[in-house]
Amino acid sequence: MTFLQFLITGLSLGSVYAIIALGYTMVYGIAKMLNFAHGDIIMVGAYLAYFAMGKYNLPALVAVMISVLVCTLLGVVVERLAYKPLRKVSSLSVLITAIGVSYLLQNGAQLLWSSAPKMFTSIIPPNTIRLFDGQLTITHLSIFTIVVTLAIMIALTLFVNNSKMGKAMRACSEDKDTARLMGINVDTTISVTFAIGSGLAAIAAVLYASAYQSISPTLGSMPGIKAFTAAVFGGIGSMPGAFLGGLLLGVIETLVKGYLTTQLSDAFVFGILIIILLVKPNGLLGHKYSEKV
Repeated sequence: MTFLQFLITGLSLGSVYAIIALGYTMVYGIAKMLNFAHGDIIMVGAYLAYFAMGKYNLPALVAVMISVLVCTLLGVVVERLAYKPLRKVSSLSVLITAIGVSYLLQNGAQLLWSSAPKMFTSIIPPNTIRLFDGQLTITHLSIFTIVVTLAIMIALTLFVNNSKMGKAMRACSEDKDTARLMGINVDTTISVTFAIGSGLAAIAAVLYASAYQSISPTLGSMPGIKAFTAAVFGGIGSMPGAFLGGLLLGVIETLVKGYLTTQLSDAFVFGILIIILLVKPNGLLGHKYSEKV
């Protein structure tokens, strides 16, 4: 029963990583850039939900909707102000800009809300389901997190495959210049991608903060980096890869903490990133593309 307990906990944690990784992989797949400010949008989403529920006593659902809406707008603003002017420059310049935006959001949060951690009230009551005479305990939050992640993955897949904007995203991912010639507004498509990724970051923020019941200006740093690892693990640019990579990474991290040591769990996670980059740089479900020059 211990292994099953760890497995369920790992799937719950991995589900959060998967939601964040979907934002990373969508932006990379279409804009061909790594948005390292994505983790700090998670932090902003958690603080918005915290103040909505704590200070204004709004229902959890309303707080989550506010968080998603504001983070969606924030993602669009960041893309338009920081990334859009750099469309034609080198990827290194964009990467440095993304790191700068990350520090800007972190330090802005410290100025606004201080660096002291704050207690976060879970959006799901702390109830549990006990099976096998209490040997297996499953929290309602774990079930909710896994179900929400599955629903997001299904909805996102249907959106990308069937909607007009989803087809525009796939076209931009293949070739932006050709997409422009076919009448697709590439700038708008990239903005929508950032909006969706940032909205997903807000949902992940609330779920992550509910699990750990604490937030701080550095909240998004570690889950953001681990979600990036999950995206690379599954295949950066592949939505099914990001989903699978997040789940596997959460399970591996939980099993390492449960059977080996909590102190080295992060080392194992980043060790996986190094091994994947050395052995299979395209990830589990990633595709290798050849470029003609």
